[in-house]
Amino acid sequence: MENNLSCCHTKCCSNNSNMYDLIIIGGGSAAFSAAIAASEQGKKILLINDGLPIGGTCVNVGCVPSKFLLRAAESVYRASHSPFQGIRTHAPEVDFKTLITQKKALVQTMRKKKYSDVADSIPGLTVLQGRAVFQDEYTVVVNNELYKADAFVIATGSTTNIPNIEGLEETGYLTNSTLFDMEEKPKSLTIFGAGYVGLEIATAYNRLGVKIRVIEFTDRVLRSQDSDISDALQKSLTAEGITFYPNFRAKKVERKNGVIHIYGKNTQTGENFEITEPGHILIAAGTRPNTTNMGLERIGITLSEKGHVIVNEYMQTSVSHIFAAGDCANTPAFVYTAAKEGKAAANNAFNSRKIKLDYKTLPWVVFTSPQVAGAGMDEKQAEENRIDYQVRKLPLSEVPAAIVAQETKGFIKLVINRETQKIIGGRVVAEGAGELSVIISMAVAAGMTVEQLSEMFFPYLTLSEGIKLAALTFNKSIDKLSCCAS
Repeated sequence: MENNLSCCHTKCCSNNSNMYDLIIIGGGSAAFSAAIAASEQGKKILLINDGLPIGGTCVNVGCVPSKFLLRAAESVYRASHSPFQGIRTHAPEVDFKTLITQKKALVQTMRKKKYSDVADSIPGLTVLQGRAVFQDEYTVVVNNELYKADAFVIATGSTTNIPNIEGLEETGYLTNSTLFDMEEKPKSLTIFGAGYVGLEIATAYNRLGVKIRVIEFTDRVLRSQDSDISDALQKSLTAEGITFYPNFRAKKVERKNGVIHIYGKNTQTGENFEITEPGHILIAAGTRPNTTNMGLERIGITLSEKGHVIVNEYMQTSVSHIFAAGDCANTPAFVYTAAKEGKAAANNAFNSRKIKLDYKTLPWVVFTSPQVAGAGMDEKQAEENRIDYQVRKLPLSEVPAAIVAQETKGFIKLVINRETQKIIGGRVVAEGAGELSVIISMAVAAGMTVEQLSEMFFPYLTLSEGIKLAALTFNKSIDKLSCCAS
C-alpha cells in the first residue's frame, strides 16, 4: 500500500462539540493505546465502544480469564501429579463455582483499573457507548447523532468465527465469551478447532476435570507450525487424557434425548463418523474481524477476503486519514501487537515522525502444557524466503534445568542463515517456553550470530541455558560437554 501519510487535512470545526481531532472506534487494547498516544499530542478524542464491555476481548473474554483458569488448572494438576519419588499426591476437589466467581472478580478489577480508570485519567478523551457507522470518510453516525473528526482509528477487534454446520444454531454451542462465565462445571466439551484458543481451553478444562474432545479439520493440531511441534504437543495432551479427531469435517449436529450427536466425515479416508457429546460444543474455529455493517465499503476502505482492514506498515488504510489497529486489521492478532499498532496509528495520524511497524522478530506463545513459543522464522519460512539455512534441535532431555525439574518433554530449535551464521528464528516446546521466545526475538533483532549467542553467559540450571546449549550444537556434540562447558 502506498504511503499517503501527508494527506491528512482538517475538515472539522473545533468549536462544535461533536467535532474531534481523532475518533477511535473500539474499546480494547488498540483503542486505548491510540487514545493515550493522541492525548499525549494534545488532541481531542472520541472513543466509541460497542459489543463487549470496555477493555475488549483480552480483559473480558480472552487473555485474562483464560490465563487465570490455566494457572488454576496447573495448581490442580501439580497437586495430583508429582514427577518426584517419595511425594504422595492427591487430586484436590475443585469448587468450580467459587473459582469462576474469583475469575469474574479479577476481570472486573482489571477492567476497572486498566481501562475504566485509565479512560477517566486521559486528558481530552470522551467515551461514548454505541455502534459507529461511517456516513462519509469524515463522519460517523452513533445513536442517530453525527460525529466528525480529522482522523480515525478503527480498532473493533474480532469475534469467534461460527462454522456453517447444519443444526448447530438449533443445538446450541459455547464460545470463549460464554464458556468462561459458566459457574457449573461442564460434564464434557467437544471443541471445534485445534488452534491456540481451542488448545489452551482444552488444557485448562481437562485439568479441571472436564472430559475433552478436540475436532480438527486438518491433519494435526497447530497446523501453522511444523509437524514436529504439532506432534510433540498432541502427544503430551493425549497423555493427559484429551481425545483428538483429526481430518474431521462436521456436517450436521443434532440433540437427541439430551445428548449431542455430531456427524461428520474423515477428509482423508472419506469414512463417516459420529461423535456423541453429553455436555457442550465449544466453537474455537478461528475468528472473524468486526468490520461488517460499518459502512467501510461505502467510504472506500479496502478489506481482505476474510474482512480484515488492509493496512500498510504505518497502520494506514486505503483512505489516507483512516487507520486500523488490532484484530480487525490484517496484522498478527495479539494483544501486545494491538497496543503497539494503536499507538503507531494515533502517532502517524498527526505526527511528522512516523512509526513503522515490523513483525519479523515478533515473539509469541501458546499457553498449553507444554507451552509452544517462538520468534523469527522457522524452516518453512526460511525456505519461502529462499534462505540457505541450518537448523538444530535440542531435546529438553539434554537441558539440565529440565532434567532437574523432571520435565523433559519438548525441545529447543534454532534456525540460522548458513551464509551469515546469524540467528533468524527459533521454536520451543517446553514448560516456560514463552520466556525463551523473548531471548530468541532479541537475538534475531540484534543480528547475533550463533557463535555470539553460544558465548553469552546463561545461569546454570535455568531453562534459558537451553538456548546456549542449542546454539552450541551447531558446532559441537552436546553429549561431549560437561556442565556449563562451552
